[in-house]
Amino acid sequence: MNDDAQILIARLLSHQTLRRDDKLVKRVLSDEQFRTEVDGRLLAVGLKLLDNVYADHVTLALHRNIEPKIFGAKDVWQNNNFGLSRDGVALLVVLWAQIILPKRERQETHQHAEDNQNDMFGVEKPLPRAEDTSIGIAYKALLADFGDKLGKKTRLDMNLGILSKLGFIERRGDVVVEGPLLDLLMDTDLLKERIVNGALADVFKRSPPTIVAVPRSEPPIAVDVVATDEEEILPAFDIPPPPPAPIEDDTPAKD
Repeated sequence: MNDDAQILIARLLSHQTLRRDDKLVKRVLSDEQFRTEVDGRLLAVGLKLLDNVYADHVTLALHRNIEPKIFGAKDVWQNNNFGLSRDGVALLVVLWAQIILPKRERQETHQHAEDNQNDMFGVEKPLPRAEDTSIGIAYKALLADFGDKLGKKTRLDMNLGILSKLGFIERRGDVVVEGPLLDLLMDTDLLKERIVNGALADVFKRSPPTIVAVPRSEPPIAVDVVATDEEEILPAFDIPPPPPAPIEDDTPAKD
């Protein structure tokens, strides 16, 4: 193994993620011979390099062929090696659906988070980075919409803390934003159809949420919150108004 391949793999094992603009990461994504060497070394220990063009980071994951020997070693399939409870996994899916899916749509249409949605020349721009297109989800809106189903405030806060430590999300004051792993370890091709038309179908049929753009390069946002006994919590999505009642025709019928 040459020094560069050794250093890259060691850094990924040590730091969990590396940015795509890192010198060695750029090389492994563009140099076919270097990528073949790195992939071969990782495969020898049951690992693979995980990346996609929509994410700003790369990471390592178990190779698909080795998963049954790791997660199926006991009587019960251990498909969750992060130690997340069921409500923690559910929260992770909700955050992925509300943050990553809108981000992917903006990237595919070459729009930044602050761009005018009617920009007719947007498709001529290069594919935006995740940090330029990712949105933030207000904590109060998340609590209002999903708190009752995800263990209420105490469990929600605990699971947000776990997801933050694992690198799936980041907390910016009162806003939850994408972390390095949220768009890497979730299988979009597998989950999108099930989420949009299945588990969260009722959510995606509502009006789009208000976007809170939070560039990752900015320092954490300091938010002064004045608590009240009856503090109003606004949902993340506007519920569409009911359809108008049919108009009755009062014109007398002709004989």
